[in-house]
Amino acid sequence: MKILTIIVALALAPCLRGEPLQKIENCVLVPAAWADGDSFGIRTPAGKELTVRLYGADCMEWHVNDATEERRLRAQRRYFGISEAGPNPRASIELAKEYGKLAAEEVVRVLNKPFTIHTSFADARGDGRHPRIYAFVTGSDGTDLATHLVKLGLARAFGVYRETPDGHTKDDYRAQLADLELQAAKRGLGVWSRTDWDKLPQERKDQRKDDAETALAVGKQPLAADFKLDPNTAARDELMKLPGIGEELANRIIEGRPYPKAADLLHVPGIGPKKFKAIQPHLELATH
Repeated sequence: MKILTIIVALALAPCLRGEPLQKIENCVLVPAAWADGDSFGIRTPAGKELTVRLYGADCMEWHVNDATEERRLRAQRRYFGISEAGPNPRASIELAKEYGKLAAEEVVRVLNKPFTIHTSFADARGDGRHPRIYAFVTGSDGTDLATHLVKLGLARAFGVYRETPDGHTKDDYRAQLADLELQAAKRGLGVWSRTDWDKLPQERKDQRKDDAETALAVGKQPLAADFKLDPNTAARDELMKLPGIGEELANRIIEGRPYPKAADLLHVPGIGPKKFKAIQPHLELATH
């Protein structure tokens, strides 16, 4: 049975980010070969099948089907300091994918009993092709799934954040997951057990250089004058087409939705007057 998408909710995404979270209890996992640790299918008690994307946690890609997913996996490997693990790059890639698979298997284990999601149905498309919604997922024992995966070293604290079901701010949740990530790294859990600590600084430096070069290349190749997107509805990878907008900044734009007017993007950390001037010609907000 195909995973159904909530087209109406996605169409209303700019209005939904500010909406309170809806609690849906007694959900069940829908097994699927494509699922991974941070994105998977669920079924609600009403029989609705949804694809959810966890807030705050990013697991290793282990279904790599295109250049975009390969770049994400390379960035993840560098983040954990394992891109040179093994005798060659292929060995490092397979190691990373194995941890992605372990994260997916852990999700299946934790969600083997009915669980709860909290969602406002905010659009969580990464590349714009696969409709997903952001959600907090809580296991039958009260475990927050994103927290659990970060604790085990099977995910990094990275992605989109928002106020939690128990009322903590998005910044509190971000800091909490970052602290748990630090503990997992100190204990050598999960992917961190394979980290080459001597090479980690250089690996992250290399990734920052790649990110900067990508931003520079985009900046030197102006988008077509008629290229427009709505920052309230654009997918992460669509936002990353804008000059100077990398993945982390794209996530922060998503966190800040909705934007009544384009100038409100100046409130997004990392977007100053210069960067806003560069992206403004490509912004087009829908009217409601």
